[in-house]
Amino acid sequence: MIKYIMVGLGGFLGAVARFWLGGYVYERMGTRFPYGTFVINCSGCFAIGFIMAILGERTHLNPNWRLLIPIGFIGAYTTFSAFEYETMMAMRDGALLIAFLNVVLSVIVGFACVWTGTVCGRVIP
Repeated sequence: MIKYIMVGLGGFLGAVARFWLGGYVYERMGTRFPYGTFVINCSGCFAIGFIMAILGERTHLNPNWRLLIPIGFIGAYTTFSAFEYETMMAMRDGALLIAFLNVVLSVIVGFACVWTGTVCGRVIP
């Protein structure tokens, strides 16, 4: 039962963080480009690289931390389905450049963020 509680708690916190940060970014940058989703996806990529480097390679913490953080929190925080939907809507509306940029930037910057998070997680003493 504790496994479900850890995933659920992490998921709740991740969903709330996503809702707050997405709104914050959209308020400041507008909605022409899906900035909120982009920021969330990239920061989630960094976070999963960082956390998995810490949890998987640097510590001997209880396995429940993997349930709480990468599965629960980051799983609810990241927004791949919203990314796909916003890309489809941009294409539907004829904003092919926006759709293309969203896909290319999200994949390239997201990968760079996972790599950077992993490196950062490994260098922490």
